[in-house]
This record gives sequence, C-alpha cells and structure tokens, in this order.
Amino acid sequence: MMEESHMGRPAEMMSFMDAVKSGLGRWNDFSGRSSRSEYWFLYLFGRVFQIGGFALMFISEYFGFVLLIGLLMLIVPFMAVSVRRLHDVGQSGWMLLIGIIPIVNLVGGFVLLYWFIFAAGEEQANRFGPVPTNMLE
Repeated sequence: MMEESHMGRPAEMMSFMDAVKSGLGRWNDFSGRSSRSEYWFLYLFGRVFQIGGFALMFISEYFGFVLLIGLLMLIVPFMAVSVRRLHDVGQSGWMLLIGIIPIVNLVGGFVLLYWFIFAAGEEQANRFGPVPTNMLE
C-alpha cells in the first residue's frame, strides 16, 4: 500500500507504465483528477511515440499513415488528462481553452504551463473529486 504524505498527497509519483495505462485507459474521462506524474509521463509517452513514428516514416510511406492515425487517436486522451490535471489544481477544465484564444494565449499559455508543471494539486478532495492516489484502479 502506498503511503500518503502528511498533507494528503501521495508520497510517491506514478510510474511511467502505470501513467500510460491510466491515461490511455481513461481516454474519455474528463472528470476526476490526475497528478503531475500521470500527466507528464503520458506526455512523454506521446513524444516518444511521435519521434519513433517520424523515424519510421523514413523507412516507408505506410508508417507515415500509421503515425498520423496514431497521433489523431492520442488527441482525446491528451485533452482528458489535461482537463483532469487542471481539476487537480482546482481549476475548471474550460481553462484549457485559453490556449486557443489569440492574444490571450500569450499570457494564458504561461499560466497553463505553471499549472501543469509547478502547481501542486490541492491537498484535500475538491469539487472535482478525491486526491489522486497514483495507483491504477
């Protein structure tokens, strides 16, 4: 069993494989919360997939089509884990839209980056759900 810190947050971060399984397993779940480790390990998985796919494109045009389909299939899971990460810091998932508004996204993009990178999740259950356990359910 995983120990919790004195503040209610999990004492350990989620492993890479658990984060990928959780992120892809909850691909259409826009409710609840996700920890920083789950968000960033899924992001890392996406980048590794993208780089590997581009490397395979040089072998065959067929792999380029497979890469495109794979990247399109990752859009919804990435949006879902981003919304859940915003929920973890106490923000609405709608805040993700500030990244697409012209001019506003200059400042809003940095605000989103702060929430994704530096902001620790809330230490207790919030309106979006309980504190993430960093364990597969």
